[in-house]
Amino acid sequence: MHTVTLKPSKDKSLLRRHPWIYANAIDRVDGKPAPGATVVVRSHDGRFLARAAYSPHSQIRLRVWSFDENEPIDHAFFKRRVQRAVAHRNTMIAGTGAVRLVFGEADGLPGLVVDYYVAAQVPAQRAAAHAAEPPASGEGAGRGQLVCQFMAAGVEHWKGAIVAALVAATGCPNVYERSDVSIREKEGLEQTTGVLAGDPPPDTLIANENGVLYHVDVRNGHKTGFYVDQRDNRALVAQYARERDVLNCFCYTGGFSLAALKGGAKRVVSIDSSGDALALAQRNVAANGFDAARAEWLDADAFKTLRRLVDEGERFDLVVLDPPKFAPTRDSVERAARAYKDINLSGFKLLRPGGLLFTYSCSGAIDMELFQKIVAGAAADAKVDARILKRLGAGVDHPLLTAFPEGEYLKGLLLQIA
Repeated sequence: MHTVTLKPSKDKSLLRRHPWIYANAIDRVDGKPAPGATVVVRSHDGRFLARAAYSPHSQIRLRVWSFDENEPIDHAFFKRRVQRAVAHRNTMIAGTGAVRLVFGEADGLPGLVVDYYVAAQVPAQRAAAHAAEPPASGEGAGRGQLVCQFMAAGVEHWKGAIVAALVAATGCPNVYERSDVSIREKEGLEQTTGVLAGDPPPDTLIANENGVLYHVDVRNGHKTGFYVDQRDNRALVAQYARERDVLNCFCYTGGFSLAALKGGAKRVVSIDSSGDALALAQRNVAANGFDAARAEWLDADAFKTLRRLVDEGERFDLVVLDPPKFAPTRDSVERAARAYKDINLSGFKLLRPGGLLFTYSCSGAIDMELFQKIVAGAAADAKVDARILKRLGAGVDHPLLTAFPEGEYLKGLLLQIA
């Protein structure tokens, strides 16, 4: 096995059990390990530090598999890690058909994301109005769908072992790859999608989350088809939506909108710039048997529409701002901060007295401290007194390593104005 030796004093992060080593921390590499190959990482004085996946094309040159010198990295290793991840979800999560089954570094599988969708059906009394496509064919089609993103050389190298472990641990035979993410290019990997095991996914499958049915476009939708990370926050919106007028910006396929309707909102206005996403959102309304007259869908630019609604004097009791990633890198933080302030300024202005703002950032380069500062600045410019009721994040299926704060990409705030 190849050995990578670090520069003097560059072992401190590994001693704190941080799972990454950058290229500039490496003193020398023994031989020429292949992309994704397992290497032994040693301090400058020769002490064992970790076993890690080697990625010669990435600035994150090493991603740690194990800090245990006696733990080999083999098929059994991946079987254990996957089984542990599945057991955690089985213990901690119930009542949902959409789960983040593996969350990269937090599950000891850096660069791997796996979502599990348990297949649900539209009730027969709603099927005609819903105009659902025929159910997927194939022996395993009704047993759900695993959707994977392999975003680093190490998990790419062990893809076959990981897929086998997932099928064995879940009993789900269907595994689809959605590795069409730009981060793969930094790893020297091409973007790719396709069936890894079992049957291909249907055009859309249906997942039941807390009693709400959602169509999930596994093959072409955002991420793995659905924003699994917002499950608990959707439930919170449902809790506060009763008899309120709700505005949901960047609504995609209506996640927060459906939750608000489920919670008894009087009216829900939803904005997104994707007509296809809005069409799926309206199918979600039909699938759940909600009153379509309570839902208004705007195919429009959210920034411009927010400003227009402010100018027209519109007011809401609850506003959701869940935009896409504005800061993909640290170089874009300043521009992203302006965008976050812009939408939050409008969000505050659109609230009635006592109204609630649910606002989020999924930009890893913007931490909670900065995000809260941006939102506070927007409240000041809107001339409202805002108080934070709760800090928000992803659910328990997105655990956070204490040594790896970079894993906390989703930040949110629930605020109320006076």
